[in-house]
Amino acid sequence: MKKRIIYFVLFPGFFILLLAGFAGDNNYFAITAKDVEFHIPKGFPQPVYDFKNNTPTPAGFVLGRKLFYDPILSKDSSISCGFCHQRIAAFAHIDHALSHGINGLIGKRNVPPLENLVWSSSFMWDGRINHLEMQPLSPISNPIEMNETIRNIIKKLQRNKEYAGMFKAAFKDSVVNSRNILRALAQFTGLMISANSRYDKFMSGEDTLSPSEYKGLQLFRDKCGQCHKEPLFTDNTFRNTGLAMDTNLHDSGVAATNGQMLDMMKFKVPTLRNIEMTYPYMHDGRFRNLKQVLDHYTQKFTKESHADPILVEGIQLTEEDKSNIIDFLKTLTDQTFLHDRRFADPSGHY
Repeated sequence: MKKRIIYFVLFPGFFILLLAGFAGDNNYFAITAKDVEFHIPKGFPQPVYDFKNNTPTPAGFVLGRKLFYDPILSKDSSISCGFCHQRIAAFAHIDHALSHGINGLIGKRNVPPLENLVWSSSFMWDGRINHLEMQPLSPISNPIEMNETIRNIIKKLQRNKEYAGMFKAAFKDSVVNSRNILRALAQFTGLMISANSRYDKFMSGEDTLSPSEYKGLQLFRDKCGQCHKEPLFTDNTFRNTGLAMDTNLHDSGVAATNGQMLDMMKFKVPTLRNIEMTYPYMHDGRFRNLKQVLDHYTQKFTKESHADPILVEGIQLTEEDKSNIIDFLKTLTDQTFLHDRRFADPSGHY
């Protein structure tokens, strides 16, 4: 009996010490100059965002990471960027149809993944933001997400001694201002690059695909590749995919931003990288799995739906075709990216 008691006491203690060491400032979370070097992956185009004007540094990256995971950016200090953008889900919100905000509020759209952002010229499902450094302002100011102002955030950060030191280390002017906050976040999110999936290794000759995966690749290129162009697996355009408007959300997409009826129900073509991990799907998370997505695209759409011309007649796919395409899409899962220690939350919250 005594042995059991001693074991019970010491064993949990061991794990407490282990977790404390993991969450501390150790080598796992340390960032070096090599960790923040930006390289264009083979086959990728030139990026849209120019790091020459915001060269990543270890101090700038670490500051951006701390800001990303700190709920101080929300009005009541309850919601951080990392709360919705989870690393294991390619920085989407795994298994949640819609975003979650302060006071238990539910947003209107599915949380998009954060990956390969420096190749994007517009952000959000409706493209309302056209610069990587400006992107965080949308969720920060959204009343049902973080509901905060950049002015209040600056005040809170200026009162924090730890942040004062981090801003001094990251930027020559050491000033806690909106420019430096957004630049630090851009250094962190801009380096979220996914380019080491099995698909990428196949393309470089380092791996092979199974017969079903290879058939899926050929089908994908023929049936889906016009919108989801390789290697980014998006053409960064906005399209009406024939979805009926959710009568509860009343989200009309790009039209809600610019007031143009021609843009009714147009949403950004999302990247399909790590698509296996970013469920549920579409702008409102209405589809639980990839089979449901493909089923949607095989149907014909009415003129009243104003679906994109390439989708009006539906994509012709057999059940076997769908299975092969799904097998291929799973090769886009990038385990290196999903478990990249650089993007982990040092506090251990997310």
